[in-house]
Amino acid sequence: GYELVIAVGGDGTVHEIINGLMQVPPEQRPKLGVVPLGSGNDFSHAIGMDPRPAFALRQVFTGQPKRVDVGRLLDGHGRQEYFNNTLGIGFDAAVTIRSRNFAMVRGFLIYFIAVLQTIILNHDAPRMQVATDRETWDEEMLMLVLCNGGREGGGFLVAPDARIDDEVLHYAGVRRVSRPMMIRLVPEVMRGTHGNFSQVRMGQFTRMSLQADRPLYIHIDGEIFAGFGVDVRKLDIEIFPGAIEVIR
Repeated sequence: GYELVIAVGGDGTVHEIINGLMQVPPEQRPKLGVVPLGSGNDFSHAIGMDPRPAFALRQVFTGQPKRVDVGRLLDGHGRQEYFNNTLGIGFDAAVTIRSRNFAMVRGFLIYFIAVLQTIILNHDAPRMQVATDRETWDEEMLMLVLCNGGREGGGFLVAPDARIDDEVLHYAGVRRVSRPMMIRLVPEVMRGTHGNFSQVRMGQFTRMSLQADRPLYIHIDGEIFAGFGVDVRKLDIEIFPGAIEVIR
C-alpha cells in the first residue's frame, strides 16, 4: 500500500480523499498531505499548512506527522459520510448551495455574498430535537454547524475554540432571529465573538442525535449532502479521535 496521499486542492478535495482513507483499516491507512489550492482551504489552515502552495508542498515532504480527528454523519436513510472540518445544517448549508452560483468570484468573497443573499431568501428555522452525550435540547434553529475545525468559508470563525485534535466536536447554532439580527451576527462570526449573544447556542460533544420537523439542508466540508428538495430529517454524528495522520 501507499505511505502518503497528497491532496492538491481545496476542502472538497480533502473531503473526498479522507472519505477514501477512512475505508482503509487504521493500521494500513496512509498519511495525508495537503497542498491548498481551493476557495476556503479551511482544513489546510486548521492543520497549520502554509497558504502558499509551493511552501505547503515543502512542508508535506519535510514536516512531521500529527494525528487529527474525523467526524462521521449517518442520516435516516442509511447514508454515511465522514467530515474533516465542518458539517452545516440549515442556513449554513443554504449559503453553501447559493455560493455555487458565483463562478466569477473566489475565496471568502463568495461566501460573504452568499450569506447576504441567503439572509434575504432563506429564513427558515426548523425545530430540532437534539441529544448529545452531554445535554439535550429542543429548539427552532436557523442554523447549526458541527465543527471539527474552528473555521469555515475561508474566514468565518464558527467555533473559535475548536481544535482539529481535541477529541471532541464543537457546535454553534443560531436560534430563530430576525433578518436584521442575522446581519448583525455576520461580523461577529467573522471575529469569532458570536458566542457572546443569547441568540447563539454553543457546546461540545462526541455523539449527537438530531431529529427535525422538516427536511434539512446539509453540507459536509462545503459539499452538498442534502440540498433543496431532498428529505433528510434524522442525523447521527460521532467523532473518531486521531483517525487520520497528517503531515504538517
